[in-house]
Amino acid sequence: MSNYFAHETAIIDDAVSIGENTKIWHFSHVLSHTSIGNNCSFGQNCVVGPKVTIGSGVKVQNNVSVYEGVEVEDDVFLGPSMVFTNVINPRAFIQRKEEFKTTLLKKGCSIGANATIVCGVTIGEYALVGSGAVVNKDVKPYALMVGVPAKQIGWVGISGNTLKFIDNKSEDEFAYYALMDNDLKVERK
Repeated sequence: MSNYFAHETAIIDDAVSIGENTKIWHFSHVLSHTSIGNNCSFGQNCVVGPKVTIGSGVKVQNNVSVYEGVEVEDDVFLGPSMVFTNVINPRAFIQRKEEFKTTLLKKGCSIGANATIVCGVTIGEYALVGSGAVVNKDVKPYALMVGVPAKQIGWVGISGNTLKFIDNKSEDEFAYYALMDNDLKVERK
């Protein structure tokens, strides 16, 4: 007996590992050779895999496809209908599976609804990508990214709230933050 929940309309292929307390809702499909951690949630109409690794505590909202080449660390949030790509120059009549780019979402980052993540980028720890943004280059940890193409407009804390700085210092309930040479130094509380 499995320790996860899959709605009766969900399809789970063979050679899949799904962690405890994970929930997979209506009309979702997990393809072979995919690994999903504990305490994850997949909304309706999601596709995951094949050959995808997803950490624990990940929330995937409705209508998201996580393709081969995407790696998702723990505690990541993927907003409704956000999009991943896996090839830079797709053509319907040319097979380019050997050209899939690796896209890495680091621990605790959040991707807003309808955002697009172009393949081959890394989204840093606890970064927040705003709804509708198009990310086509690496994102620093804790960066707040918006627009098309996405540009950094500030910093967010572990809480996900925008950091307000006084003398290059800020804090939230999780950590102290210091701006140094256009990077954020973080000290957990």
